[in-house]
Amino acid sequence: MADSISRTIRDGALEGEHAPSLTIKDTTASPYGFDVFTHVLSQASSLILAGKSQSRGLVVVAYSRSPSFYLDFLKRSGVDVASSQKWIHILDCYTDPLGWKHQLADSGILPSNSSAGACLFQDVKDINKLQSLILELGSGLVGQGKVRFSVAIDSVTEMLRHVPLSKVAALISDLRSHDQISSIFWLLHSDIHDVRVTTSLEYLSAMVASVESLNQSSDGLSGDLGNLSLLEQNFRRGKFHVRFKRRNGRVRVMNEQFHMEESGIKFTSVTVEDGLVSQGLVPKVLFNLELSEKEKLERARVVLPFEHQGNGKHIQIYDGRRSLAPESMGEVSADTSQSNTEECSNGGGEIIYFRDSDDERPDSDEDPDDDLDI
Repeated sequence: MADSISRTIRDGALEGEHAPSLTIKDTTASPYGFDVFTHVLSQASSLILAGKSQSRGLVVVAYSRSPSFYLDFLKRSGVDVASSQKWIHILDCYTDPLGWKHQLADSGILPSNSSAGACLFQDVKDINKLQSLILELGSGLVGQGKVRFSVAIDSVTEMLRHVPLSKVAALISDLRSHDQISSIFWLLHSDIHDVRVTTSLEYLSAMVASVESLNQSSDGLSGDLGNLSLLEQNFRRGKFHVRFKRRNGRVRVMNEQFHMEESGIKFTSVTVEDGLVSQGLVPKVLFNLELSEKEKLERARVVLPFEHQGNGKHIQIYDGRRSLAPESMGEVSADTSQSNTEECSNGGGEIIYFRDSDDERPDSDEDPDDDLDI
């Protein structure tokens, strides 16, 4: 499933359509959304360097980590960062987001600050300038024309500290519709925001990846508090849900497990033995949904009303659409007279109606099928 996300980002945008977008969200109960973000970032970087991606460059908007962190991470992941200036630019919104350090440096209180290997941005409240700088850095990597680049935002939560939701949504929407954007993905700490924020960002996403704990109690703590070893084991493992929205409006949901290792996050497929799927297949109800053998036999002996019940004799049903032969009429009249006599003696009655001619249309409630014996 994580591979499906990488393939979607690799394939990029179709001509005339918005770029695919990914929301990665986590909670304090399972705070591994950043590990998923770096995993997707590493996969996208490797595909760009190998020339297998529609994107030919990558712009990382760094709010929660320094530019040196990302360069070191990509180097540890086996990505060649020696030529990083040719395919990746990091927009540093982490070092001095509001320009305070710059003001102190001008006053001589602090030494001048520089962000090595990155573009320092010191006014995160100016969302229009941020958008222009992202497009400028991307165009500097791939040039002008139809060549595309990808955008990664490591924390939309940090953006929302300084900019209202409407402007963040407008930024993402404008980037998705830009002709040179191949894909865009970002991280969101969903339990910090209200439902309106999460819903709005998910609406703008073609993919939504959720990181959840294996066992979550009502107070938000996972695992058994009485067993610290079990708590630690479950805390480093969890469930990974991804919702894909197709272009035709259909939605596909996939599930995996993840566990944390020293080398990073690892994904495994969900099996029935793990107890994660089997619990959700059958709803928890208080009645039995299966039939016993006795119930199956009784159901097989039930005579349906549309089945012939002539006991071996020929049954002629007057369907109201054709006239019967005179001898048949006599037989019907004799039979009906006898049945009327029996019904009258039993205290019942029967109404027999004969149509005057074939030109008369049958009543709307008459059944024209000969095989019905009601």
